[in-house]
Amino acid sequence: APARSAAVKLESSLPGRLREHLRSFSSTVQILQQPRNPLAGQQSVFETLLQASGHRRCVRIRYDSATEQQEICTKLSPYRLLFSRRSWYVIGRSSLHRSVRTFNVGRIRSLELLEDRFEVPRGFSIERYLGNAWHLIPERGPDYHVRLRFSKMVSRNVAEVAWHKTQQIHQNPDGTLDFSATVSGLSEISWWILGYGDQVEVLEPPELRELISKRIANMAQIYGLRAECSNQDAARADAADCGQ
Repeated sequence: APARSAAVKLESSLPGRLREHLRSFSSTVQILQQPRNPLAGQQSVFETLLQASGHRRCVRIRYDSATEQQEICTKLSPYRLLFSRRSWYVIGRSSLHRSVRTFNVGRIRSLELLEDRFEVPRGFSIERYLGNAWHLIPERGPDYHVRLRFSKMVSRNVAEVAWHKTQQIHQNPDGTLDFSATVSGLSEISWWILGYGDQVEVLEPPELRELISKRIANMAQIYGLRAECSNQDAARADAADCGQ
């Protein structure tokens, strides 16, 4: 709402002819937003984080951690607020983990503003913290060199996008595409790979190939069980019809 109000004020201050040109262009251009977390009921949490980060004050949060599969409590020094793709995140030092971590604002269950102060370490930046993370979660340990082969059907789609700062692509004579990147951790990139289904093959590293294989096997088991249940339901329905 504030951004829209500012845009309206800016438009009203423009000369008449320029304002008409702007309106004619705006009627021909439309941007479709990606699905995003609306932070329903989290406005006060977001505003407190913004205040805490700006005034260098610590907060204590209760957080529903997807990684740890439980609710955790930690004292957080909120270095930065970041919007990426679909959600708002806060990045800062966690007393529980004794390191800088990424927290999804939408998963913060409660927040208390503390009097304790903090200083952002000299030289800290989002880019340096994320390193070669595929998205937002840099994993511990050495980086991995990932090499993928995409089918001809999706090769152009993959080649048109700058997915990662380290990526390199090579178009093969048969129309397939070899994609390589150096990433900090395999979990995040694995979900992206799975989104391409049978149109991509992991060539290396073997750890990623094994991870994808396990997730595909789990998917096959889920659908296999569902198919079995469907057959059983159909058999029961046939038996009921015969009984009538």
